[in-house]
Amino acid sequence: MGFLHLERVSKLYGEFAAVRDFDLEIEQGEFISLLGPSGCGKTTTLQMIAGLVAPTNGRIALDGRDITREKPARRGLGVVFQSYALFPHMTVAQNVAFGLEMRKIAKAERDRQVAEILSLVQLTALADRYPREMSGGQRQRVAIARALVIKPPVLLLDEPLSNLDAKLREEMQFELRRIQRVVGITTIMVTHDQAEALSISDRVVVMEGGRITQVDHPYSLYEHPKNNFISSFVGKSNFLAARAVKETAGVSLLVDNTDLKIPATGNYPGGELCLSVRPEKIRLTDPAGGMLCGSISSRYFLGNQWLLSVATPAGEISVSVANLGAPPPSEGEVTGLAWNMEECRILAAEQEGILQS
Repeated sequence: MGFLHLERVSKLYGEFAAVRDFDLEIEQGEFISLLGPSGCGKTTTLQMIAGLVAPTNGRIALDGRDITREKPARRGLGVVFQSYALFPHMTVAQNVAFGLEMRKIAKAERDRQVAEILSLVQLTALADRYPREMSGGQRQRVAIARALVIKPPVLLLDEPLSNLDAKLREEMQFELRRIQRVVGITTIMVTHDQAEALSISDRVVVMEGGRITQVDHPYSLYEHPKNNFISSFVGKSNFLAARAVKETAGVSLLVDNTDLKIPATGNYPGGELCLSVRPEKIRLTDPAGGMLCGSISSRYFLGNQWLLSVATPAGEISVSVANLGAPPPSEGEVTGLAWNMEECRILAAEQEGILQS
């Protein structure tokens, strides 16, 4: 059993299931992200772990102790809310010390622990400032320090980076991971941002409609999504309608509205399938040398890359081209498209799941 174990945890509101049969084991020191769109149940799951929402069914165990019905204070978990929830009338040091005061820690020891945690989050020089005098990133560090100073067994983060601008958010996600690694604390973060989840997590839990759809390491999740939803939600993907055709030499995939026939390994049922290929896996070729041929309908410059949309008989296909100093073909030009089949996923057309990884 993991350090934190959620066993068939559900939360029902009448007939509506916010979370259904959530099963997960988290090891001590792991950084886990709960990833999914709004309304998928990730925040409700975090609140059930924190004790802020009571599960309808299931069991939550921490280090072998059943905490399913324990009050939040008895669980002793550290929580960082989306709004940071700092006391505006208290200085940084006073905010951080608050939890220690509630635990009746002697002032000398309290001051020592506050100084230690402020050093960890690089806020020693700002100990006497008030929240209103600080930037968003600094306030977030105060909230993290306040959660960590009580030495909780688990740190819970509810969309901790969502209030920051894009540049600061990127900086803070790596700072957050640095702090977590130094402390070695088990951490669960709720986010809807797949880039955040992929960049700093040990494992990512993807949720949809109150259920877990996949739990995996970031690279495996991105490269081997289990269904159509994950392919499109975690990164971008092109979906080409195809059909498995049984021939004398084996099975081939015939892409709809094209002459493209791809030899395939594995056993496929007859009928409709879906070929999923990431934009960055596709390369531009001369029109005669590609697997498909199409006309560039739009192109956007994003700094480190170009994003092209190519109109083909198989449909509109997105292509990501690295910026290597020369621009790609212009809008209206004809280009070939090619990719390696090993880098594609073959999905059931009705998104029932993966048929080949």
